[in-house]
Amino acid sequence: MVLLLGAVGLAMQTAVYAWSWYMVYYPILHDWRRYNFIDGKYVGDEYMGRGITYSFWGHIFTILLYFALLVIVANAYGGLKIGYLKPMDVFMSQAFTLLVVNIITYCLFLIIEVKYVDVLPLLGVFLVQLFISFGWAYITNYIYMSIFPPRKLLLVNGEYAADDIIAKFNTRKDKYRIIKKMNISEGIEKIYKECLEDYDGVIIWDVPNQYRNGLVKFCYGNNKRVYVMPKITDVLLKGSTQLHLFDSPVFLLRDYSIKVEQRFLKRVMDIVLALVLIIISSPFMLFTAIAVKAYDGGPILYKQVRCTINRREFKIMKFRSMRVDAEKDGVARLASKNDSRITPVGSFIRKCRLDELPQLFNILKGDMSFIGPRPERPEIINQYLKDMPEFAFRTRVKAGLAGYAQIYGKYNTTPYDKLKLDLTYIENYSIWLDIKLLLLTPKIMLTPDSTEGIEDDQTTAMKNS
Repeated sequence: MVLLLGAVGLAMQTAVYAWSWYMVYYPILHDWRRYNFIDGKYVGDEYMGRGITYSFWGHIFTILLYFALLVIVANAYGGLKIGYLKPMDVFMSQAFTLLVVNIITYCLFLIIEVKYVDVLPLLGVFLVQLFISFGWAYITNYIYMSIFPPRKLLLVNGEYAADDIIAKFNTRKDKYRIIKKMNISEGIEKIYKECLEDYDGVIIWDVPNQYRNGLVKFCYGNNKRVYVMPKITDVLLKGSTQLHLFDSPVFLLRDYSIKVEQRFLKRVMDIVLALVLIIISSPFMLFTAIAVKAYDGGPILYKQVRCTINRREFKIMKFRSMRVDAEKDGVARLASKNDSRITPVGSFIRKCRLDELPQLFNILKGDMSFIGPRPERPEIINQYLKDMPEFAFRTRVKAGLAGYAQIYGKYNTTPYDKLKLDLTYIENYSIWLDIKLLLLTPKIMLTPDSTEGIEDDQTTAMKNS
């Protein structure tokens, strides 16, 4: 049903494009004309002969190609995850999908015509498609929720408090309802009995291994869904290699290292993209620099010591978004939700991510990559290592401008969860994963939740409890 609803939505968007292709762009590409100007003024065009000529099946192929591009890009951006994502997230994913596919399509028009092709009709198509996508995202979400009501769940937790995980599930009350919470200290037999009640699934949160393994098998054997919050060991095993040496499965977990050819391709991609983006973003960097300087006369750039691969220190560059004396007390702290240190100009450039643009020069220098774990400050890393020695694992690769934890997490995601996300990237690394995360980055940049600060009583993302 989800595939059908997604396909219908993409088909409607393709129908809008099909109209513009047949009524506007095919006639332009079909007839070659020379546009005559005298003293810079257009005085008419002159018919020069026939250009491309399509049969009926040629038109069908062109429209199907557009539909196929929509499917491929929408799948990468999550535009087909109806019911899984919130309707606004589905719409945002489809908006980026339409933008990317329409840009590709327009570039093909330019290649075929070998001169300027009017972009306004395609912009009109894009606006109509956005309107359809917005309405269809909410209609399909309503249909999905009408058929599949929220799942009733039992939460089983261990030593640590479950407030944080409950708060996360409560953000999706359209999909999940935690009906009851039980602690493993109540007794495993009592929990087994409770699992057989009228629940659609069981959440296992921070349960010791000696109980967790049996609980997972019990739920699986009784056809109960299991939502397991993985431990670091689980993430590492998920990225392991399965060996078939004999009749017993073997998981091989080796020291992490990117292959030579992967390092080469990753570095080439970093250099090329950094150079291109520096050229494209130079006007934005100039305006941002003027605005930062004009506000309070302080420094334009903010340089801060961060750690990259093997905890090697370097100075990261950002456009300054806080007051000059933001850390006059000498305490390293992340930005909070209502941080008074952030200037009005800083608030704007942080929301638009303009403050991150100077890091393109860090990438060009080789201190960072486009994709990788976000670089942390040495002081904050030392704080995290006291409670979580495994946090050092994420420095086995070069730090990145964006990463797995930024795409699937938030600014205020706890260090433990960030570590698990970053280890997922490290243990499953490939150039294709980098490309996928690069494609997803623009969408995340425009998602307000991703820049949500820590609480006012925190100095790092580590929860005080």
